[in-house]
Amino acid sequence: MAGIGWLLAIIIGAIAGWIAEQIMDASHGLLTNIILGILGAVILNAILGMIVGWQAYGIIANLIVGVIGACILIAGARFLRRA
Repeated sequence: MAGIGWLLAIIIGAIAGWIAEQIMDASHGLLTNIILGILGAVILNAILGMIVGWQAYGIIANLIVGVIGACILIAGARFLRRA
């Protein structure tokens, strides 16, 4: 989460994790939402940086990337549990 401070990263991570939780019909706690949101944003930013050379800067861009990344992490965890 480039370009934002730690406190804002935690807030954005919590919101992104909660939105992803609602989209994926999952049930997690606040700490898990924060972790999913932050990790989702960091991982997806790294992937986008390697593939297309793009990084998310700003609150809205990081929120969108965090939601998409968290959804990918939730889907991946579900896949691994079933396998």
